[in-house]
Amino acid sequence: MAVKSVTHLNFRGEARAALEFYQSVFGGDLAVITYKDAGNVRDPADADQVTWGQLLAGDGFHVMAYDVPAHMPWNQGENAFFLSLRGETTQEISAYWEKLSAGADIVQPLAPAQWSALYGMLRDRFGVVWVVDVAGGGNG
Repeated sequence: MAVKSVTHLNFRGEARAALEFYQSVFGGDLAVITYKDAGNVRDPADADQVTWGQLLAGDGFHVMAYDVPAHMPWNQGENAFFLSLRGETTQEISAYWEKLSAGADIVQPLAPAQWSALYGMLRDRFGVVWVVDVAGGGNG
């Protein structure tokens, strides 16, 4: 089993531009899913914004990003990033989630998502926001 932590940057309407800029710097493959693509549009103004994006370069550089939706608070100085924890199996991620959630505020309960067998978000007891999921939607 392997687990990876990845910096997950948060923006308000600039995630695609940031990812494209980082791609111009580091190269690599860019993947972007909008709120419309995911069928998760609460505010029409958010439809074409990024709900999930990542840049993965051949040399190992990896960054993820999204646009915080209009209905959620966002302050660049307070929640400009998440720590993304991706594992290969639901058992692995569930075990990490159980430990990380001790004393945490659960933002999004760990559950299946459109893009992953499990996805959840929490703010740990130290104030760090973690997004946790199974890479590639694996169930193993």
